[in-house]
Amino acid sequence: MDYLYYLANATLTVQAIEYLQSSDLSVRLVTVIHQVDGWVLRIRMRTLPSIAQHNDLRSYMEELGIPLPSKPRLQVALWDLDMGQSAVSVMQRHQVAIVSHGAPDIRDIELFCSEFTKGLGYRPETLA
Repeated sequence: MDYLYYLANATLTVQAIEYLQSSDLSVRLVTVIHQVDGWVLRIRMRTLPSIAQHNDLRSYMEELGIPLPSKPRLQVALWDLDMGQSAVSVMQRHQVAIVSHGAPDIRDIELFCSEFTKGLGYRPETLA
């Protein structure tokens, strides 16, 4: 089962990852994508969560962001990742910034924000 959410900034994305790491959910992988206007977080479960876990996850994630309807371009990029293509090749082919794909890790997000800010010389609101 997959969950797909839009989050406004890096801080909210880190909070979501920390929640997933501390929960008893059976998270298989998390894909984090940075977009110009925010972040996309896809959560893939190993097993179906219980109704209570599902409701808790949805409630928590909807406090941080909004459910994201699947957009064709994004869906194709996620499918390519699922088929085992490298993040670099998927980024080049679909013009998406894949920050992380696999085990949830906030260090990937922090490193991306640091490098992105260094290259720009300022911190955009989505990286706050």
